[in-house]
Amino acid sequence: MTVDVLRNHLNYTDWASRRLVEAASALDPQELTKDFGSAYNSVLGTLVHVYASDRAWLGRIEGNPPAVYMDPEKDMHLAVLKNDWPALMERWKQWGAQLTEDSILKGVAYKDTKGNAYVTPAWQIVLHFANHGTHHRGQVSGFLRALGHTPPPVDLIVYYREMYR
Repeated sequence: MTVDVLRNHLNYTDWASRRLVEAASALDPQELTKDFGSAYNSVLGTLVHVYASDRAWLGRIEGNPPAVYMDPEKDMHLAVLKNDWPALMERWKQWGAQLTEDSILKGVAYKDTKGNAYVTPAWQIVLHFANHGTHHRGQVSGFLRALGHTPPPVDLIVYYREMYR
């Protein structure tokens, strides 16, 4: 694992999430909140879950996790995803810019949402962060198709093709 690979995954995650927020912005309120019977119910609920998780993981890494994982009254709004998520991703990228080949191996001590304590190498947290978002963005893409919309391509290879042509 290298610092460059991790930074690339941070950038990819930002790129892919922005694309789906843009697609979600074109939905009407009923489509945005349609319950698909999944863990986070809807396009909005699933994207907010990813945003809240991204925020929680950055808080853990910085040693200042949010007191509440997600506040539905504050977080469950498309405007939060459009305004606050890009700013959060910039903080992730600023953190990533400070990484070194040694620091990615160091353990980050944190507690999960149930209070269980863990120590995980920084590189594993970054890959989990990227993978978690990919999983849920795939769900949102499926929801968009079920609603009759064509989701934007968010595959990693599409990102590589756009960034490294």
